[in-house]
Amino acid sequence: MSLTPTRQIPLGFKAPNFTLPDTVSGKNLPLDALKSNTATVMMFICNHCPYVIHVIEEVVKLAQEYQPKGISFIAISSNDIVNYPQDSPAMMTQFARENDFPFPYLYDESQEVAKAYQAACTPDFSVFDGELKCVYRGQLDDSRPGNKVPLSGKDLRQVLDNLLKSEEINITQIPSVGCNIKWKK
Repeated sequence: MSLTPTRQIPLGFKAPNFTLPDTVSGKNLPLDALKSNTATVMMFICNHCPYVIHVIEEVVKLAQEYQPKGISFIAISSNDIVNYPQDSPAMMTQFARENDFPFPYLYDESQEVAKAYQAACTPDFSVFDGELKCVYRGQLDDSRPGNKVPLSGKDLRQVLDNLLKSEEINITQIPSVGCNIKWKK
């Protein structure tokens, strides 16, 4: 594991389009069918990363709270499954079911989607507005494995609340940190 932060790139970039297989439903799902006209939370995660395991319960709670308000959540795993078989699609299905994912868990076998989004770590969070322009790239909250800060989702929650109220979003954003995406060699 290599501790890696979210890449800080200029906000406002348009979400690249994709169609990926959902490891829960078995369907190929395009971004256009998953996005929201209000906001879309895009998360690059995986099954084995201790940082993802640490936050996943709070992520599911946020999705359960904000999906009824019109906000979409999408999880994507782009890890190399040859060297990390615990992140295989079958294991993704199991992880999603064990954690009661109320959102799709997509598999990016080619890693092209992760590259297009400039994802670097797991978890890596981006929030897009109704026009699919990025308004946030940062952390869920200040909690990390072992730091004894309770999970709250405060940073992501603030962004979603601001979007729902049509209020400005703070441009000072703290990067998420976690395991690096396991790129194919």
